[in-house]
Amino acid sequence: MVAVNWLDAHSLIAAFGVAGVISIIFAETGLLIGVFLPGDSLLVTAGIAAAGGLGESLDLPLLPLLVGCPIAAIAGAQLGYWIGVRTGPYLFRKPDARVFRREYVERAGHVLQRYGPGRAVFIARFIPVIRTFLNPVAGVLAMPPRTFVVWNVIGGIVWTVGILLLGYGLGSTVSHIDRYLLPAIAVIVLLSVIPILREVRRRRA
Repeated sequence: MVAVNWLDAHSLIAAFGVAGVISIIFAETGLLIGVFLPGDSLLVTAGIAAAGGLGESLDLPLLPLLVGCPIAAIAGAQLGYWIGVRTGPYLFRKPDARVFRREYVERAGHVLQRYGPGRAVFIARFIPVIRTFLNPVAGVLAMPPRTFVVWNVIGGIVWTVGILLLGYGLGSTVSHIDRYLLPAIAVIVLLSVIPILREVRRRRA
């Protein structure tokens, strides 16, 4: 049996298929330990696989992905929000914590104040790591549940469906897309990291 590389989207799809993609999207957005799992790269690779761009052995049906991934992303974020509401003060109260650090709450509070609650939840969907931590932090900071639900649903659908269809379009139009898979994923991840780099630059300035 071939070992699974949990950081590699191609390896995850080969090992677990559609069910694995949906489960990992849920874990990456809902479980704090899922922060290290691929999100953007997994979605774009799954879209390419659905278009037949990775060969018949990795051919995935598109419809289950378009239905299951948004549901998983929305449910995962709601779980993260609930974790923040129920256990957030306990998780973030230790000043020496390495993962659940109090400064994450303070920084997220700044983001929420700068962009507004709804916009912050939506934008976070497209930023790795931030989309995992913002959900429980929103719960810790007592964001109104209705506001979170509305923007969680909008962001979850736009993020998953948008990137899946982007991958599907690449797989349908670019010949031998598997040869360019790593550069394509690198570009998408870089684009998603740009907001973080801009924020770091602004804070330093």
